[in-house]
Amino acid sequence: MNDAHLSDADLQRAGRDHLWLHFTRHSTYENGGEMPIIVRGEGHKIYDSHGREYIDGLAGLFVVQVGHGREELAAAAAEQAKELAFFPLWSFAHPKAVELADRLATMAPGDLNRVFFTTGGGEAVESAWKLAKQYFKMTGKPGKHKVISRAVAYHGTPQGALSITGIPPLKEMFEPLVPGAHKVPNTNYYRRPDFIGDDPEAYGRWAADRIAEAIEFEGPDTVAAVFLEPVQNAGGCFPPPPGYFQRVREICDEYDVLLVSDEVICAFGRVGEMFGAAEFGYQPDIITCAKGLTSGYSPIGAMIASDRLFEPFKSGTSLFAHGYTFGGHPVSSAVAMANLDIMEREGLSARVKDKGPKFRAALERLLDIPIVGDVRGHGYFYGIELVKDRATKETFNEEESERLLRGYLSGALWEAGLYCRADDRGDPVIQLAPPLTIGEAEFDDIEQRLRQVLEGAAARL
Repeated sequence: MNDAHLSDADLQRAGRDHLWLHFTRHSTYENGGEMPIIVRGEGHKIYDSHGREYIDGLAGLFVVQVGHGREELAAAAAEQAKELAFFPLWSFAHPKAVELADRLATMAPGDLNRVFFTTGGGEAVESAWKLAKQYFKMTGKPGKHKVISRAVAYHGTPQGALSITGIPPLKEMFEPLVPGAHKVPNTNYYRRPDFIGDDPEAYGRWAADRIAEAIEFEGPDTVAAVFLEPVQNAGGCFPPPPGYFQRVREICDEYDVLLVSDEVICAFGRVGEMFGAAEFGYQPDIITCAKGLTSGYSPIGAMIASDRLFEPFKSGTSLFAHGYTFGGHPVSSAVAMANLDIMEREGLSARVKDKGPKFRAALERLLDIPIVGDVRGHGYFYGIELVKDRATKETFNEEESERLLRGYLSGALWEAGLYCRADDRGDPVIQLAPPLTIGEAEFDDIEQRLRQVLEGAAARL
C-alpha cells in the first residue's frame, strides 16, 4: 500500500510483514503481539498510535537531549534542504560542515581540533580504530594495531566496533570478528572484587592497572588504543571511580597508546558537560560522538582527533582512505548547529549538573524495594540493578532474568506509561536517560511509575 495514512490495523500488518526491527525478537509479533508504534513526541512525552501517552525515560535511545517536537530544529532542516540538500565531504566541503567542525573543535577539550564526520556512533568508533592503526604505521610503529576495551561494554555493531564491544552474546553469531581486540574489567563498583573493600579510589587504581597489565601482556609495541566510555552504558551505567581516568591517562602516555573516549552517549550534556571527558577531568586523544549532537532530529556522528594525530596527513601524498557518503550531511550539520544553539541558550549542561543529584535522590528512594540492589550513574544517565537477594547481591539466573525482564518488566513499564530500558547485558538492570529538559516533578513521576512496577515484580518472585 502507498497510503501515507494507514489505519492502525494496516500499520500492524505492514510492520509485521515488512519491517525488520533492530535488536528485536520478531516471534513476539509473529505470535500475535502488537508492535508498539510511536507517532508523535512533545517535550519529554511520546504518544503511540492509540493516542496513549508515555514518559520518554530513555530520550529515544540516549539521544533526544532537547526534547521532542522542537520546531526550530525542523525549520533548520527544511531551510538547509532548500539551499543544499546534499553534497559529500570527499575532497569538497560545504558551509555547515565547516561551521560545525569549527564549533566542535572549540568545545572539545585540549587540542582535539580535527573533526571527521560519520552518520552514527558505530561508524565513529570504526573510524577511530582505523585512524589509530594508520597513525602508528605512518609514524614508524606499524606493529601497534590492537585495542583494549572493557568487559560488557558496548561500542557499536560494525565488525570493528563489534570486536571492541565486550558483550559475548552480541558477537557470537558474527564471528570471526576483527582480531586484536582485548578486554579488561569494567568499573562496576557494586560488583567489585572482595579484596578491594569499601574504597572507591583503590578500586579505580586496581581497574586502571588492569589496562597496564593487558598492554604488557599483549606487548606495548602491538597496542594502539584503549576505548573507554566516560560512564559505561551496557551493564547499567558504571561511573568511573575517583582517579580512574587520570591513572588510565598515565598508562596510555607511558606506553604510547591512544586514549579514545567513546562519548556516543555521554557527550552533549548527558553527564553534565558537553563532553564526558571534561566532566571527569581527563584528556583523550580521540572523542567519538553522535546521538545527542542533533538530539536525533537528523543522523550524524563524529570522530574528533587531536592535532598530533592529524599531523602526518598535513603534507605529501598521505590521505585517510576512509569515509561515508552521508558523513557531515548538510541537513544534519545544520540541525546540529541549531541543536547546540538550543542547548547553550537553555543552559542544559548546567541544568544537568544542578538537577542530576536530585534525579539520583528520587531513584534512590526505590532502594526500599527488596529487589533493588543498586542505583548508579551520573547526570541524567542512571541504571537500577535488580537482585534476588540484596544482602548477598545474588543475581537472577538466566531463566529467572528472562521471566523477570521480558516476561513482566518490559510490558509492565510500558503499561505504566514509562518508556525505558529493561535489559540483562550483564546483570538485570533498568536504565534511564531522559531528555535534559525535565526536572523534579518529572523525577518524582518516573519514581512513582517505577515503584508501581518494581513492587509488582517483587511480589511475583
